[in-house]
Amino acid sequence: MSNVTTNFNDRTVEYEQLLNDFKQLLKKNNLKFTIQREVILETLYNSDEHLTPEALHHLIQEKYPELNTGIATVYRTLSLLEDSHVVTSLSFGAQGKKYELGAKEHHDHLICTECGKITEFVDEEIEKRQQAITKELGFKMSDHSMQIYGICKECQEKAK
Repeated sequence: MSNVTTNFNDRTVEYEQLLNDFKQLLKKNNLKFTIQREVILETLYNSDEHLTPEALHHLIQEKYPELNTGIATVYRTLSLLEDSHVVTSLSFGAQGKKYELGAKEHHDHLICTECGKITEFVDEEIEKRQQAITKELGFKMSDHSMQIYGICKECQEKAK
């Protein structure tokens, strides 16, 4: 194993639980726990951005160049994490997916179709209305995701 020094000294209880769950997930799938996989999880955990696999790979390469983490490892790990609902993704069609840690509080997204900026928001009225609609229609909701596509304020101002 590599002698990589990570900034895990100030791990939170939340991260420790996430890491333990990740180790169990790997074991269940007959995969080894490696420093590369841990760094992928840690980078996602500490990011406030929605990252493409390429952007995630780039961040890891910048911070831990000695690990030689391959892009294929990033893709496989993200796929495993997404299948297990540890991360969620937003699809951008031919442009691919952007990922975020699924452990965040529920939120919805505004997505700029010009620059790709993603803004998270929570609106209690929308949440109440969704609950009312599902109740009215006799539908048992297990999860939901709202993505609103349009042009952000900054891109609208640039276009003027």
